[in-house]
Amino acid sequence: MSGIRVAAFQCALGGADQPRRLAALRAAIEGAGDQCPDLIVCPELFMSGYNIGETIGQLAEAPDGPFALKVAALARETRTAICYGYPERAGDEVFSAAACFGPDGALLANHRKLVIPPGFEVDHFTAGAGTALFTLGGVRLAILICYDAEFPEAVRHTALAGAQGVLVPTALSDQWDVVANRVMPARAFENGVYLVYCNHAGVEGDLTYLGASCIASPIGGDLARAGSGEQVIAADIDPQKVAAAQVRLPYFRDLPALQKRL
Repeated sequence: MSGIRVAAFQCALGGADQPRRLAALRAAIEGAGDQCPDLIVCPELFMSGYNIGETIGQLAEAPDGPFALKVAALARETRTAICYGYPERAGDEVFSAAACFGPDGALLANHRKLVIPPGFEVDHFTAGAGTALFTLGGVRLAILICYDAEFPEAVRHTALAGAQGVLVPTALSDQWDVVANRVMPARAFENGVYLVYCNHAGVEGDLTYLGASCIASPIGGDLARAGSGEQVIAADIDPQKVAAAQVRLPYFRDLPALQKRL
């Protein structure tokens, strides 16, 4: 039976340099011991930090840049797929992106944030386009970033494309607890998919992160939920439970009929 164990690394690394970030990620993977996950998800802009102002552009790199190569090497060494957020440079443009490297170190997917929310991000990032799915351990996965997943249409799009789990690196402040605690489980429920929501913890500049990372089940409950501090949470993704949830609540089957009547 196919399936994977997935973890979310809710880290408190405000002000940390890249070597420290990589060391913390290694410790999070190796600290799981015999329960080492098949995939670990890190927060939005894990590589650089989120609330760092103009430094974002200075640290931005290509998907095969120096930091990415170190992540790929760590994935190979630990045999663990790694999904992490980073500022991606493409010519004169910078994107808030998330890459996933497989356990063999190969790049499985690279997603550019689709919707730039109000605030400082508007001054630094270009909006991306499109979504990509990939397969790990027999599970179809998609990546969205933070604000993307707050739109029902975005998660629904990935689910209709075949995603059984959606990975969501995020940078959510303590002003938006409803998003982590209510909206993300609802996104999982209304699509019958797993949703892995990975936030920062602690303080970065004048921003206090909520924490509250979660792994939501296809029926909308929490399989794992973090507190406010640094923490690794983990749960199993079972494609059969996705299929059962989507049969139990056949939203996809009945969606065309609804659309005709609206």
